[in-house]
Amino acid sequence: MKTLHKLSFLALLLVAFGCKDDAVKPASENLNAPIPVEVATVAVNGNASKLQVSGKVQAVNSADLSTRIMGYVDRVYVNVGDKVKQGQLLIAINNADLQAKLAQVNASIAEATVAFDNAKKDYQRFQNLFAESSATQKELDDMKAHFQMVQARLTAAKQMRNEVQAQFTYAKITAPFNGVVTHKSVKQGDMANPGMPLISVEGPKQLEVVAMVPESEIAQVKNNTEVTVLVASINKAVSGLVTEVSTSAKHTGGQYLVKVTIKEADDSLRSGMFATVEFPVESTTKAQDRVLIPVSALVERGQLKGVYTISHNNTAILRWLRLGKTYGNAVEVLSGLSANEQYIVSHQGKLQNGTKVEVR
Repeated sequence: MKTLHKLSFLALLLVAFGCKDDAVKPASENLNAPIPVEVATVAVNGNASKLQVSGKVQAVNSADLSTRIMGYVDRVYVNVGDKVKQGQLLIAINNADLQAKLAQVNASIAEATVAFDNAKKDYQRFQNLFAESSATQKELDDMKAHFQMVQARLTAAKQMRNEVQAQFTYAKITAPFNGVVTHKSVKQGDMANPGMPLISVEGPKQLEVVAMVPESEIAQVKNNTEVTVLVASINKAVSGLVTEVSTSAKHTGGQYLVKVTIKEADDSLRSGMFATVEFPVESTTKAQDRVLIPVSALVERGQLKGVYTISHNNTAILRWLRLGKTYGNAVEVLSGLSANEQYIVSHQGKLQNGTKVEVR
């Protein structure tokens, strides 16, 4: 009897586990269902390309301010990012030594003024005595020489005062134009040395691109030429105008400096960004086949960028790429993809390495 009960219990357990497997089987199948994806084929562009050179955005008005005197910084009135107006006080440097020097110079002027007044009176008196034949010519000449010496001493003392007063302007660092503080290298209590940059100011609304053009292409670049400036970091293209073309590469390593003024700069464009200047002429360099893919297809993981491709057994494989220049909405692939390969441009659901996919 006990054996019969045991056999019945085991049969019930087998039925229960069998039902459980049947219940979860559809869910397992759903988890392993392939994700619908759309693919594209790598495009190759071998047409003649426009002349493009790399450059850097900078402010047209830019100044690194320093001082011509040595002294401790009494106070810094602004911070990085603050907007300033022309003539606004930015940094005050201690000028106690100048105050002492000015006091000495003023004392010298007072002494020289008294001596000058006395010498002037003596000279006038001897002029009268000489007219009355009561003084010799030599006595008059000696008195005149003494008067001129005292007069020169007074003039020198006044010029010294002008020099000291001019040095007071170097104790106050002011904004040379309306702009924004972009860098500050000192704080209150630091020692300021002559020629050491203390603070930098830029005019953010007037920007330009400084680019280097190789000697093989510089003949095609002309002043007042309308160009396109591509800024990859903000994915934006703006118009510019060539305003300066250097005629010498002596100090620029065999490349020629070209400046392009940006016509309409908004807040997204900032000094220091890297840019590509595209000139409306064809490059004289032989065009090479370029592998291009849309920027929207890229997958980013920190500093790495890549795309998903499809393996022979229809699974997703993340392939890292080395990228080149950006051309509008497309980016050049230097390595990692070849011509006519397929890559995933869109998908439904979560995609990762090894995920089964189905091309739609």
